[in-house]
Amino acid sequence: MRAIQFHSPGSPDVLRVSQISQPRLQTDRDLLIELKAAGVNPIDTKLRQRGTFYPDNMPAVLGCDGAGIVTAVGQQVQQFRTGDEVYFCQGGLGDSPGTYAEYAVVDERFVAHKPTSLSFVEAAAAPLVLITAWEALFDRGQLQAGNQVLIHAGAGGVGHVAVQLARLKGARVATTVSSVEKAAFVEQLGADLTILYAQTDVEAALTNWTNGQGVDLVFDTVGGPVLSQSFAATRIYGTVVTLLAPASETDWGVARKRNLRVCYELMLTPALEELIDAQQHQAQILKQCARWFDQGQLQIEVHTTFPLDAAADAHYLLGRGSMQGKVVLQI
Repeated sequence: MRAIQFHSPGSPDVLRVSQISQPRLQTDRDLLIELKAAGVNPIDTKLRQRGTFYPDNMPAVLGCDGAGIVTAVGQQVQQFRTGDEVYFCQGGLGDSPGTYAEYAVVDERFVAHKPTSLSFVEAAAAPLVLITAWEALFDRGQLQAGNQVLIHAGAGGVGHVAVQLARLKGARVATTVSSVEKAAFVEQLGADLTILYAQTDVEAALTNWTNGQGVDLVFDTVGGPVLSQSFAATRIYGTVVTLLAPASETDWGVARKRNLRVCYELMLTPALEELIDAQQHQAQILKQCARWFDQGQLQIEVHTTFPLDAAADAHYLLGRGSMQGKVVLQI
C-alpha cells in the first residue's frame, strides 16, 4: 500500500511516498480500516522534526487522526462490521504505523462510528482536537455550567472545538483571536467575548468581563508567555490548563499567590502508557461528539486539504501557524 514514511528527523522534505506492506489484523479485537482521510496535527510536525517516541522503530508513518471504512474485523469484534464508516485517533507515534497511509489496523475499543453528517475529510480533522479540548475542559478543568472560561486561540484547531464544547456545557466563553475575521468566526461558534490580543489588553478586558474577579478556567493552547499572562486573568482558586510544557521564564508567583490549580493536558498519554480504560474513555468522547455533530450542535472547520502524496506541503503550511481550523490529507 502507499504510505508516507520518514527515515530520520528533519524538515517536511523528509516525508516520502513509499510502498509498504498492508497491515494485518493482530488480535481478535482489531479492525482493518481503509483510510479515506487523515488529519494533520502539530504533534505530527514535532515528531517529524525531533523524532518519534520510538526512535528504534524507523522508518515511521505519522498520523494519529483517521477516518475510513472497515474492511475486515477480528473474530471477537462486537461493535463494528465490514462497511461501517469510522473515525479514531490512534497510532502514528512511532510504535505502530499511523494514518498517512491507505490502511490502518486499530483495536475496536478505540474507534467510534463516524458522524453521518460529516464527510471523511471533516471526520478525520476532528478526533485529536475533540479529545484534547474535552479532556482539558471537562476532565482536567472540571468546567461547570455557568462558569466563565477563557480559551486562547479560539479559531485554531483545538480552540474552535473548545469554544463549542464549553458552550454545550453551559459556560460563558471568552477567547483570544488575531483578526477581525477570526473574531467573526468564533462569535458564530458561540463565543460571548472575543479579544483581539494584538490590539487589546487581555487582562483588562477579562477583568471588566468578570466584574474584577477573573475567569474560573483558562485553557492555554499557545504556551510561552501566554501561560504566565493567564495566571493574572484567573480568579483566586481558579484553574489553568495548558497544552504546552512551561517555559523556563514562566512566572509562577501570581499562580501561587492566587492559589491556582495548574494542570497539563496531553491526550497522547493513554496511548503512550498503554492505558486501556483511558483510551476507551477517549473513544466514548468521540461517540458523544458524533451525536452532537449529527444533531447540528457541533461543527469542525477544515482550512485546507492536500492529497496524501503532498504530506510535506501540509506540514509546511501547518508550520507557518496562525491557522483557522484544520489541515487534512485526502487518501
